[in-house]
Amino acid sequence: MSYIYSAFFRFQVKYIKPAKLKKYWGIEGKESSQDESRENYLFAAHVSQNVQRICSKTSWESKCLVRALTAQRMLNKKGIPSTMYLGVREENGKMLAHAWIRVGKLIVTGGDVYKDFTVVDTFYK
Repeated sequence: MSYIYSAFFRFQVKYIKPAKLKKYWGIEGKESSQDESRENYLFAAHVSQNVQRICSKTSWESKCLVRALTAQRMLNKKGIPSTMYLGVREENGKMLAHAWIRVGKLIVTGGDVYKDFTVVDTFYK
């Protein structure tokens, strides 16, 4: 499913303005709990591996927002609460953006560099 979801979200990100999409990303400004069950952690880890593996092989661009939305959808289908973070940072005079997903204390996607970004918005789903 991650392949299909990533294609769907890539299309959305490319052709629809984020302001219109945000209402589907979850409850803005809210975060999920830092505590989660072992079963949910195991499933979230599985989603993390699956999304990273599939999205690294797609013929379309599957950057951090596409990966975060793909993971969020897979987690939501299982009823696992998550938080999507949107962050920014400046590098060489340019603004860079990043998106990542957290379940409990586990960073599911975007975990490699998320600490370098300042959170500007959150979405609980």
